[in-house]
Formats: sequence, structure tokens, C-alpha cells
Amino acid sequence: MCGICGFYGFEDKELLKELTKTIEHRGPDQEGYFSDKNCSLGHRRLSIIDLSEKGRQPIHNEEKDIWITFNGEIYNYQEIKIILEEKGHRFYTGTDTEVIVHAYEEYGTDCVKKLNGMFAFAIWDSKKENLFLSRDRIGEKPLYYFYNKGMLIFSSELKSLLKSPQVKKQINKQALDNYLNLRFVPGPETIIKGIFKLQPGHNLIVNKKGLKIEKYWALEMNPINKDKEYFAKELLSVLDDSTKKRMMSDVPIGAYLSGGIDSSSVVAFMAKHSEKPVHTFSVTFTEEEKDLKYARLVAEKFNTDHKEISVQMDAFKHLKKIVWHMDEPFGDPAAIPTYLLAKETKRYATVVLTGDGPDELFAGYEQFRFMNIFHTYNKTIPSIIGKKLIPSIIKSIPKKTLNQFFKYTESLGEEGIKRVETILEDTNDPAHIYFNLVSVFTQEEKNNLYKNKEEIVIENTRKEFEKYFNEKKTRLDRLNAMLYYDLKVTLPDDFLMKVDKNTMAFAIEARTPFLDHRIIELASKIPPKYKMNFIQEKYILKYAMKEILPKEIIQRKKDRFFVPIDEWMLTKEVKDYAYETITKSPLSKDLINKEYINKITTNFKSSKLYYGRQLWNLLNLSLWHETFLEDTKE
Repeated sequence: MCGICGFYGFEDKELLKELTKTIEHRGPDQEGYFSDKNCSLGHRRLSIIDLSEKGRQPIHNEEKDIWITFNGEIYNYQEIKIILEEKGHRFYTGTDTEVIVHAYEEYGTDCVKKLNGMFAFAIWDSKKENLFLSRDRIGEKPLYYFYNKGMLIFSSELKSLLKSPQVKKQINKQALDNYLNLRFVPGPETIIKGIFKLQPGHNLIVNKKGLKIEKYWALEMNPINKDKEYFAKELLSVLDDSTKKRMMSDVPIGAYLSGGIDSSSVVAFMAKHSEKPVHTFSVTFTEEEKDLKYARLVAEKFNTDHKEISVQMDAFKHLKKIVWHMDEPFGDPAAIPTYLLAKETKRYATVVLTGDGPDELFAGYEQFRFMNIFHTYNKTIPSIIGKKLIPSIIKSIPKKTLNQFFKYTESLGEEGIKRVETILEDTNDPAHIYFNLVSVFTQEEKNNLYKNKEEIVIENTRKEFEKYFNEKKTRLDRLNAMLYYDLKVTLPDDFLMKVDKNTMAFAIEARTPFLDHRIIELASKIPPKYKMNFIQEKYILKYAMKEILPKEIIQRKKDRFFVPIDEWMLTKEVKDYAYETITKSPLSKDLINKEYINKITTNFKSSKLYYGRQLWNLLNLSLWHETFLEDTKE
């Protein structure tokens, strides 16, 4: 795990050093540079494999006409290396980085198809005068770029690109609208005009002819006709191998353990392949037994060296640092415990394995259950009657049940009922319902929020969303359409960036066994009925792990990891801070109506569900603006 940066089309050694210094936290062990008149590469190294000086990047081939700066890990590099040595390639390091160089020599840009791992890299081919950038299949590693008039600048983090005088600090207003809906900015756009994310599973080549982007990996949702025994056996086999591969390390390694089936499965296979007790780490917002018992149960079952971290409301004080590390506005409050967990983890391990992925692969979220229930209801009642019954149905559903799907607190409130009516108003359009389920603001609310709404095409966010439901490969199946969207958008741009940016804040490498491309491709072949059996989420994973994990873990209902921002916002200190930060931001003068902020601040206590999330979204946006566009320091 490292930080990479560089540029093509000009030479500027001082700028290269400045770009590299900005990402120093990603690689505190070493720095390295390569530069000629056409291309410059920078690197910050976090030493994981081959800790010697030989592993310093950028790394080259035998003739020194091909150079690479690389971020990530290639888990099958030793197998590839054997093949390349048989073909006559000679190596001067023991790193996976050098394997990519020689694989590029042998296979060209198709080398990425040989790699099993997480990666973002840039290869300079001086003979062809090509700069070749690539990002891993699912987007575990970030890669940003700016291109203008034949010149390209790239980096692991957006803040690094802001150091270039060529980049203007102008807000991309369409990306802003996307953020307000989704809590993050989906790629390839970023919050800054002219800066883009290289999408997962894509290559970029820049040379004198210009810039070319091409997809090298496509995810197809094509279920096959096999029984659950077949899929369970295949899943166990690949997950076992994937976990084992991700345990390769020359530094201490551990795992995040929540006590859910995802992280528990990873820990189970780690224990199988480890001679020593595995380091495990859990986070909680209380010290009550119910919040810790499942993680403790798994830790005891597999004899791990277990640590527990309690996050209290004073964690709020870290928010500004988190905003700096996240690069773009980021409204997912789970960034706070992720940051603090990484801070504590660094005392014991430099590599951690996580349980990310199964919710998107095997339908683990409450909105999937809701969509299944609502679809069943919708089929039995004519739509014209159903729409009239919605308010009565909502009021009759127990609050505890609603809480599973809409994150309600104790009070539903008229505002909440009205909003759920909006979510369900188009009963025959699953894309519309799902979009509204995951959105923080409705279209009407954004109309009231924006001062100059004509400057922003509000409908574009929804149109981009709907294309994932309308693609030929997904439109025939409702559940796979939702999973396809989450795998292509929410996972890489929200959850994986939350983990990457906050672990790299403390120079920790996070690895995700479930996101091995072999598991993703297997999941795409599993029929929906084995992913969600009516309302039982992750059915096939639970079936596969039933003989390995304690029954309490298998039978445990999904308990999504919620940060209690509603409770934090109820305190005068946090509420006043949020209000003052939002209303004093230049955004409130240029883009946001103060009247709407007054409304949600006033009504927050009686309708915490939506207004709490909205305040949090706007607070993070305002802090981001202050950090990156108002010339303030970290």
C-alpha cells in the first residue's frame, strides 16, 4: 500500500515533490522519483513485502526503459513471476511491483487481466512514449487524474492534484447535486471541475495522440442453473484461497471483527491459515454487552487476540481531519469509527483484513428486504388502489419494523410519513423507489435548498442512477439491478473509499477477501433466490458457513452499523456547531438557502430520520469547502 502521483507532457521537479509530499501519510517509509522531459513519476512507500531498499519505487525493467509507480498488492504475483522467469525475464527485487513491469513487457496492457489484487499504477514506456494507468476491477484503490491540452496529472488522492497551478479550484455543481443525494460523489466525476476518477476495471493511455480510456473488465449478471450445494461449495473454496492469499505479509497482520457473518467468515479462514492467534479489532458506540457479545463469541471461538474500541461523542472532534483525508465531501458518518479504529489498529498491525463486500454481492441491506416485501405487496393490489392506501399502511406498520427499512427513531412524524409517500409514489418503477430510498434529499427538498437551482440539473442524478436498472444485463431482475448499482457505484465510491482513506491516514493496508474478482464473478452467476430468500439476506453465505461459524452468528439478523449522529445532533454543542458552520460557509451565500437550514434545524428533534442525515451531509460539505477552497490548513 502506497501513494502514487506523476504527470505527462511536461517536466517540473518541484511540482513532483509537492504532489508526492501531499500523500506522504500513505507511505511514510520511503519516497522515490523518476523524471524525464516527457513523464515524471512520484511514490510514497508503505513497506509490506520485501522491506529492503531494493523495493524502493519507481521500479524499472532490465533495460530501464519501462518504469512503474504502484499502489496496492498483487496476491498472485509469485505464480506470475515463475511464468515470466521461464520466459527469460530477470528480477532484481522480491516485490510484486516488479512483476507488473515484466508482465507489461510480456503482455502489454493486457497484463492487468493476469493480476489478482487491488491496484492503481502508472507505467511509463519510454520507447513507445506511452503513459499507461490502470485501476483494479472493483475500485479498492483510488486514482484521480486531470487532463488538459495534452498534459495529464494523476495521483492517489485528489488533494495532491490541487497543488498544481493548472487545476482551478472550481466546484462541479452536478457532482455537488450527486453528493447531496447519495452522501458521496460517484465516479467518474469529482467535486472539482476537470478532475476525474479513473473508473474501476479501466485503463487509461496518454501519448502524443491524446488520451484514451478503455474498459478491461466487465461485470455481467448472468445467473446459472445450479443448486445451492454447488454455489456453497464454490464460495467456500474461493473464499478460503482468497483469504489465504491476502495474509501474505512481512509485517504484522490483523482483522476487523464486527461479529456479523462477513467479518466472522474472514476471521474463521484467517485462523485456519495462521500459526499464531489472529489480531482482531472491534468498535462500538456503547459498552453494553449486547453490542459486543457477537464479536467476543467469534474471538473466543477462533482464539483471537481481541481488542475493543469504544467511540464516544467526543469523536466528533476528529471530523476536520477526516474531511481532509477523504478528499471530497463525504456524508457517511461511519468514516468516524473507521478512522478511530485504524488509529488504534496501527499499534498492533500494519495490514488488516475486512469483511467488506457481501452486502453488495449477496443482498445484505435492509432496502433489499423492503423492496422484496413491497414488490410482493404491489403485485397483489392494483396500483391505483395501492397508492391511496400508502398513508394508512405506513401508519399501521410498527415503528420497530419501519426502523429496519428507513432508519427511523422513536417518532415517525408527519414529515416522515409524507416522505415515505414520496418514496413509494411510483409503485411500478423499482429504480424510482430505490433511488428515493437511498437519497438524503428528495427532489422537492433540493428545490427548496438551492438558491439558484437553474444552475444545477437536478434530474441528472436520478437519470445516471436509472441507467444501471435499464441496462440489458440487469433490467430483467429487480434484485440484481440493485446489486449491480451498489457494486458499480456505492461500493467503490462510498464504502471502499471510506476504508482506503481512513486506514491510509495511519499508513494501514486494508485487504478485502470477499472482493477477489473470482468471488464477484461467482456471485454474478448465483440466482437471486440464493442471495435473498424472500427477506433472509445473504442466504447462500449463511448456508455455506453454517458448519464453520457458531449458530448464533448464522442466525443473527442483519444489524447494520449505524453511527448515532441523531443523538449527537441533539446536543446543543454539536447542533450549534453544525448550524454555525453551515450558515457561515460561502456555500450559504452562493448556493444554499439559509431558510431551509433554519427549517431542518428547528424541526430536527421531531423528524430526526431525514433532517439528521441532511444536517450531517451539509456540515461535511461546508467543512470540505472550508478545508480545500478557502485556503485553510489541515
